[in-house]
Amino acid sequence: MIRTFSALVAKELIGFFRSWGLVAVVLYSFTLDIYIAGKGIEMQAKNIAVGYVDRSGGGMSRKILSRLHMPEFQKPIPFPSQEALSRAIFNREIMVGLIFGSDFEKDLKKRGHAKLDLLLDSVAATQSFQALQYLQNIVLEYADLQMPVVLKIHKLFNQNAETAWFMALAEMLSVITLLGVILTAAVFVREKENGTWDIMLLTPIDPKLIILAKSFSQVLIIVAGVVIATGIVLFGSFDIPINGSIWSFFLLSFFYAFTSAGIGLFVAAISKNMLQVAQFSILIMMPLIFLSGAWTPIHAMDPVLQNLSLISPLRYYIEGSESIFFRGTPFDGLGSYFAGVIGLGSVLYFYGFQKIGKVF
Repeated sequence: MIRTFSALVAKELIGFFRSWGLVAVVLYSFTLDIYIAGKGIEMQAKNIAVGYVDRSGGGMSRKILSRLHMPEFQKPIPFPSQEALSRAIFNREIMVGLIFGSDFEKDLKKRGHAKLDLLLDSVAATQSFQALQYLQNIVLEYADLQMPVVLKIHKLFNQNAETAWFMALAEMLSVITLLGVILTAAVFVREKENGTWDIMLLTPIDPKLIILAKSFSQVLIIVAGVVIATGIVLFGSFDIPINGSIWSFFLLSFFYAFTSAGIGLFVAAISKNMLQVAQFSILIMMPLIFLSGAWTPIHAMDPVLQNLSLISPLRYYIEGSESIFFRGTPFDGLGSYFAGVIGLGSVLYFYGFQKIGKVF
């Protein structure tokens, strides 16, 4: 049985490598796609266009404006009136507008505080909020405030707040999810499209062994992609630190690949062609991705969605992976994440196995 199983797995792997288009898609997804997500998605304020109207006639406004520089802000642009400034924001010429009133300099020197009007284009909500925080910190340095509390901030796990670290890792975990489903489903559906399904049914091999071998071959491909993405993109391009055990991460990825394969078996059972595979895969996986915490922290979701996220195996995979990479959680502290991935994965794989088994 082991020899037959190995032969079936080798057959599927050879078939995969003969499909140059599929190999190219997998390599792209585990390399360039993750790199683009890490470099292209920026949540920090950067290169923001600023305009201002200065009626104060003093030097304090120029001192504040001099603090707005690259890479966060472009050189501030003067405007003759508030109307012109508002029109520039409406036309998307600038994102931030500052208005220094005629009493700004006088109030700041006499009272230690003054009114500064600020206009923000909040269509890009994240960047505008970050810009607002930067501006508040700059202005507060010139205010005579008697603060009884001194704040000392210590950033943990990602000291420089590198967005690319989080985005690249989150994208890789999402890629594993989608490819695990699509590749597993494609193995069976291609048999239907190529007309070899009936021939496969007539082979004197236990159908359960065929299902297991076909799905296991795709798990191996996913794990190989994880190794490539981790070494080339995460470590090579982004220099992401790993404070825990890399072998714990690979083991967690192996179990999660079986979870995705289980969903792929279900998709294969209800799909007649590759177009339906793509449609059903996206329909099933996108809610799981959105509920996983890959894009929005779990604690920031609606309470109903927080409860629903408990059935997303990707949630446990993401939290476990981040704990390994950033927090350095030892293997014996990853029990809840392994339990979530293996528990939900076993249910999903068993259900998908039973579903595709009825087709044989």
